[in-house]
Amino acid sequence: MIISPKENLTWLQVRRYWELLYVLVSRNLKVRYRGSFLGVYWSLLNPLIMTGLYTAIFGETFASYYGNSIMNYVLAAFTGLVVINFFSASTSQALNSVVANGSLLNKIRLPVSVFPLSMITANVFQFFVGILPLLALTTFLNSKSLVNVLALVFPFLALVLVCTGVGFLTSALYVFFRDLPYFYELVVFVIWLTSPIFYPAAIVPKQVKQFLGLNPLSPIIESLRQITLSGSPPDLGLIWGALLSGVIILTLGWICFHLWRHQFMDLL
Repeated sequence: MIISPKENLTWLQVRRYWELLYVLVSRNLKVRYRGSFLGVYWSLLNPLIMTGLYTAIFGETFASYYGNSIMNYVLAAFTGLVVINFFSASTSQALNSVVANGSLLNKIRLPVSVFPLSMITANVFQFFVGILPLLALTTFLNSKSLVNVLALVFPFLALVLVCTGVGFLTSALYVFFRDLPYFYELVVFVIWLTSPIFYPAAIVPKQVKQFLGLNPLSPIIESLRQITLSGSPPDLGLIWGALLSGVIILTLGWICFHLWRHQFMDLL
């Protein structure tokens, strides 16, 4: 078997990209939790506290939509908060990643896409260490099925695809529009409010629900809840819808990032 110099060069580029990604993810996590007592487990503590607050306020009201079970409402609120917190944290950090590393990019030639991707990957690591074990345990206790536990990867993969696409788009836009973080806070709030996090989707009026369907996090939350709470086999329709929205947003975000990145160096 003969490997051409072009193939060697491509493999070398991929290897260097992953090495750089590893270095940046390690740096992000060390800087983020330097001197912290709980470290990455803060990503678990936040949704747990918010779940307790939502349960105290809305638990009795919305329990009827979850089999008259407060515990089911607790799990439903927790899964919704896990999704929105991951989205908010990872995309907000990715937004600033290219501009924050502008001085480095002006000194060394590096693949620009690695910076927003490193922010998403750091949050993926946090999820796997802090939140995923608890989700897997609750899923197994409810469903008694390892298939459901393994199926958790699909809505989470859809979430990562959505966040990566949004991260590419916002990090590119921030190079051109420095007021974007203030506007993006409003966007995240709207997404949070239109996602069925602390309320069941069933209470949304039909004339409003069609607009909420544009929210890419809604099918992810619904798929995650179905796998975690229902005890029945994973709904392939929900999984497919979540993955499809993730692929579409990732594609759009990458296309915009790729088309605009040749203008970055003039503005960094």
